[in-house]
Amino acid sequence: MPKILTTLDHSRETAGLTYVYPVVSRRAGGISVGVNLNPNNACNWRCVYCQVPNLKRGGAPVIDLERLGQELRGFLRDLLLGDFMEQRVPPEARRINDIALSGNGEPTSAKEFDQVIALIWEVMHEFGLAGKIKLILITNGSLIHRGCVQRGIRRMATLGGEVWFKLDSATQEGMRRINGTRLSLQRVRENLGTAATLCPTWLQTCAFALDAQPPSRSERRAYCQFVSELLQGGTRLQGVLLYGLARPSMQPGAERLSPLPREWMEDFAGEIEALGLSVKLSV
Repeated sequence: MPKILTTLDHSRETAGLTYVYPVVSRRAGGISVGVNLNPNNACNWRCVYCQVPNLKRGGAPVIDLERLGQELRGFLRDLLLGDFMEQRVPPEARRINDIALSGNGEPTSAKEFDQVIALIWEVMHEFGLAGKIKLILITNGSLIHRGCVQRGIRRMATLGGEVWFKLDSATQEGMRRINGTRLSLQRVRENLGTAATLCPTWLQTCAFALDAQPPSRSERRAYCQFVSELLQGGTRLQGVLLYGLARPSMQPGAERLSPLPREWMEDFAGEIEALGLSVKLSV
C-alpha cells in the first residue's frame, strides 16, 4: 500500500526523484509540487528549526536542467493523468495548488536560477497550468542582489508568482541565533525592497519558544518597527505568513525548541495587522 502524504511529512524522497517532490501543504491546502535545487543538503544559512537532516554550509550544486525538466513533466503528468492523487493524497487535498522552489537549502544559490525559472515557465504552459496555479519562491532573501536571481524573479511575476521572503527576527542577535547568519539588516531591507519591486512578496515568519521562553518583548517591538519602516519607505508587501513549528528540527539543539500557544501567535498576528498588513496564521 503506497504511503499517504500528510502535512507532517515533507520528505524530498517521496517521489523517488532528484529535484521534484510533492507535499501536502498546511498553508496551501492542497498539493505543492516542490522543486529542490539543493539535493546536496547545502544552505548558506543554518536555521535552528530546519527539518533538513545532515545540513551543511554551502550552495546548490550544478543543476541538471534536462533531468529537472524530465522529472517535472513526468510528475505533473502522473498528478494530472495518473493515479498519484488517488493513491497517495488525502481526498481533501487532491488538487495542485502551486509549484514551489524550496527544498533542502537556499534555492537562489543555484547559478542556473534564471534558467530554472524559464524551464518551469515552459512546463507550466505545456500543461496549461500558467495562470491557474502559482509559482512560489521560498527564500531567505540573502542572494536577491544577484542578477540571475532578479531575472528569474522578474519572470516569475509574469506567471502570477510570489516570493515568500524569510524574516524570523529583525535584530542582528536574533538573526544570528535563529538563522545562523550575520547578514545585515540593511541588506535584508534592500533585498526585500528589490523582491517586492520585481514580484508580489510576502514575509514568512516562524515563531517558536526557545528553552520554553517565547520571543522577548523587545524582539517583537523590533520586528514591528522594521516592518513599519518598510511600509513607510514605500515597500509594497502582500502580507505576512506567520507560522509555528509543525515538524521536528533536525539541527543540533532541536530539543530546546517548542511550539508557542495559539493565544501568543494570535496576539502577535494582531500586532502585525495593526501596522496595516494582512496576516495568514498557521499554528
